Amino acid sequence: MFRAMRHRIAALAFGVCCILPVHAKTQPFGDLAAAQARHIATLFPGRMTGTPAEMLCADYVRQQFAEMGYESDIRTFQSRFIYTSRNETKNWHNVTGSTVIAAHEGNASQQIIILAHLDTYAPMSDSDVDSNLGGLTLQGMDDNAAGVGVMLELADRLKNIPTQYSVRFIATSGEEEGRLGAENVLNRMSEKEKKNTLLVINLDNLVVGDKLYFNSGKTTPAAVRKITRDRALALARTHGIFAATNPGSNAAYPKGTGCCNDGEVFDKAGIPVLYVEATNWSLGKKDGYQQRAKSKEFPDGNSWHNVRLDNQEYIDKALPQRIEHRSRDVVRIMLPLVKELAKAGKA
Repeated sequence: MFRAMRHRIAALAFGVCCILPVHAKTQPFGDLAAAQARHIATLFPGRMTGTPAEMLCADYVRQQFAEMGYESDIRTFQSRFIYTSRNETKNWHNVTGSTVIAAHEGNASQQIIILAHLDTYAPMSDSDVDSNLGGLTLQGMDDNAAGVGVMLELADRLKNIPTQYSVRFIATSGEEEGRLGAENVLNRMSEKEKKNTLLVINLDNLVVGDKLYFNSGKTTPAAVRKITRDRALALARTHGIFAATNPGSNAAYPKGTGCCNDGEVFDKAGIPVLYVEATNWSLGKKDGYQQRAKSKEFPDGNSWHNVRLDNQEYIDKALPQRIEHRSRDVVRIMLPLVKELAKAGKA
């Protein structure tokens, strides 16, 4: 039954969603990423794990990889989360998530993973529903259509470039329920594949935050931090893009490190991680959760999971051109960095 449903969803996605051209090389940096993010936010709001919108979005992303010429696939996984009712009763909600994987094969067995979650927040309590957090109308432009858009543009610009190391593009789901899709990816990896994974690059929340940050995993070796995080910051300076790293004002989050998204799953497994995000590590509890100064537009200093705030119309009004500018900046930094790390040749 589930397989039949997936086939019907795939057919629907093919019929209504394959309308966005994929030709990044003919466009300025970031244009394709922003267009993809807007497309995903508009056509697939409410991409909660296990919902039709999430499955449709996963199939759309798979189609985009296929149009670029990549071998791509959708892997499903079982997930569950606890829902808390108004009377404090807790019940498990079981869902089936979708993860999209596309492969750019290199000449060696080592690989770099570029990761972005496609799901949006699912309300986990009656209180969430009352506060308009998550649900069927949440576009999730910042969290995390923009990250998926950047991943798709990077894939398109790398598709014809030979590399020594493979690059895996992975769009996960279940991130909002506790990084469950990323855990599933890690659990399916053999010990040899884990050992051969040189780096995981996590793209998440790239738009609303004050500053663009590049942080390393807590377990990432200093030598790897130098050629990943520090190199990203140097590339940003070269392009006149302001970028920073966590200043370490909170002892729980050491200087130059990040946390609290899909990348953390790999960090805890001892695999090097580069976190790419936009927030403000100097505000609030100095843990990266407050994205910007509190204002009329963003009363809590963030747009997390908020249906009213995390949509493109609101962001366009509150932060004009931010979606396009951040997409451009991230691509301009990440494309040369990935080429360097994957040891790319000439196209």
